[in-house]
Amino acid sequence: MRIAEHPILGTFEKGEKVRFTFDDRPMEGFAGEPIAMALHSNGVLIHRYTAKRQEPRGMFCAIGRCTDCIMVVNGKPNVRTCVEPLRAGMAVQTQHGHGPGPSAGER
Repeated sequence: MRIAEHPILGTFEKGEKVRFTFDDRPMEGFAGEPIAMALHSNGVLIHRYTAKRQEPRGMFCAIGRCTDCIMVVNGKPNVRTCVEPLRAGMAVQTQHGHGPGPSAGER
């Protein structure tokens, strides 16, 4: 299920295999590939649920223009995972609605 070529970002050289978590489950991907690509290759197709109707959304445009692939990454909501590169140790979470609010230190 790995995406070999991205319409905007082109082809990918496989980087070093790295570990990350998705909703607290350990997964593996390749450093530098978009987070959405790593999730897709692990069988994850739902990235978020809409705020009003809680409808599932996943990767749609794959070029960073829509917001269907936004997720919470390392505690930061609204990250466009189709263009955000994967790094070792990332904590990726399904986003529900607008995501978590800012922590007390960020207000």
